[in-house]
Amino acid sequence: MIIGTGVDIERIKRFHGMDRKKDKTFFNRIYTSAELNYCFSKKNPAQHLAVRFAAKEAVIKALHHVANFKPVDFSKIEVEQSSTGAPFIQVQNKKELRQIMIHLSMSHCDEYAMAFVIVETK
Repeated sequence: MIIGTGVDIERIKRFHGMDRKKDKTFFNRIYTSAELNYCFSKKNPAQHLAVRFAAKEAVIKALHHVANFKPVDFSKIEVEQSSTGAPFIQVQNKKELRQIMIHLSMSHCDEYAMAFVIVETK
């Protein structure tokens, strides 16, 4: 049963020119070190940063609908890749999420990055 949905869209331009050292405080508040390593290993890190930010926003919006769920810090939500490259969400240290599944779809073009999340009970 679906118990929550969330969607977010971000301008990639917002993330252009961000520097891993200069913007360290922001990055540490939002991303995990694995996500930063992944994004900055790419030719255009801005689109990867933006789409992960959108994914985290979408997760927070979707989880807002889950009963008795307390908000999650951005850095506790991690976008990972399966062996096939498909993105999926891991939420660290949230026992109350054991009984739900989070489905993620992400996309980006030249200007925008977006993510859509569905939360359902197992």
